[in-house]
Amino acid sequence: MRGLLRWARAGRASASPGAAAAAPAGEASGEEAAVEAERWLVVGLGNPGPTYAGNRHNVGFMVADLLAERGGARFKAHKARAETAETRVAGVPAVLAKPRSYMNLSGGPVAALSRFYRIPLERILVVHDELDIPFAALRLKRGGGAGGHNGLRSLTSSLGAPDYLRVRVGVGRPPGRMDAAAYVLKDFSGTERKDLGVVLERAADAVETVLTEGLEKAQNTFHASA
Repeated sequence: MRGLLRWARAGRASASPGAAAAAPAGEASGEEAAVEAERWLVVGLGNPGPTYAGNRHNVGFMVADLLAERGGARFKAHKARAETAETRVAGVPAVLAKPRSYMNLSGGPVAALSRFYRIPLERILVVHDELDIPFAALRLKRGGGAGGHNGLRSLTSSLGAPDYLRVRVGVGRPPGRMDAAAYVLKDFSGTERKDLGVVLERAADAVETVLTEGLEKAQNTFHASA
């Protein structure tokens, strides 16, 4: 996997008599520690399984898949009830994650991954669908309420604070009197699918910009272009 640096394993034997001794148990090498210090956890929210794959609620999964493709990485099952891909996002070390616990229970897997990879709250970025933003528009922020989004509610509860970064992908409000929960569990319309590829590319670009240039720069770029 391109750009992947492995964790040091305690007690590993030297590769040759002249090689440096392995790092003590629980300690990473200098290079690995540097990667750990800048690694991000990028979470795409959605529901697992083919039934939900094309739903508006799964736009976070779609963006995570695109970021993995850009990094030449593949998702693998993780013991934290998630699929993960260790890669680089625009050159920045990152773990891409798709919780497999269904949307309403997303927080448990994300909190477990945060502990496993030692990634603090300020370097967790979540990509999710947003009803209160028109289709194809993006809004980025740190923190805030759940706004009726059960995935965000679960994340905030499990992480202990709402101060993670968010890339909010607009899916628009449901037509007429359609229930919002039913609306997000429907696939994008034929008209929307014509533009969906571009929307996903822009959302992936927004994630890359946050990681490389910071939230303010990303907001200035992607809010202005909406």
